[in-house]
Amino acid sequence: MENKSVTKTMRVEEEQLACAMGSGSLFVLATPAVVALMEAAAAELAQELLQSDELTTVGTQISIEHTSPTPLGADVTATAVLTGSDGRTFNFDVSVADKMGEIAKGTHTRVSVKAVKFQEKTDGKFDAI
Repeated sequence: MENKSVTKTMRVEEEQLACAMGSGSLFVLATPAVVALMEAAAAELAQELLQSDELTTVGTQISIEHTSPTPLGADVTATAVLTGSDGRTFNFDVSVADKMGEIAKGTHTRVSVKAVKFQEKTDGKFDAI
């Protein structure tokens, strides 16, 4: 099961810029957008590996280095590579590149949950208050 991978590509739009997302003042791809693309690739791969339609995964940890800026209009591709799984927990190496090379890399962990039960518990989180 290890070393399976998924890639996802997106074009950098205005809503993914640091100045639009509030993570900076420049017209460059925002780190939160990089993280979201990494998580999307990992979530897609984890979903492929789950044994039930009643299950999904939630992100529980991500650690990245965003080392190179990317301008508006550029295409970026995220890759998630499964590095290990113990049943409920999935660990990934994640990276993002533009046409000049790698712009970010890191690790990500996702945990499987029962989708309906998790959503119901979350929706009722503040009911006792």
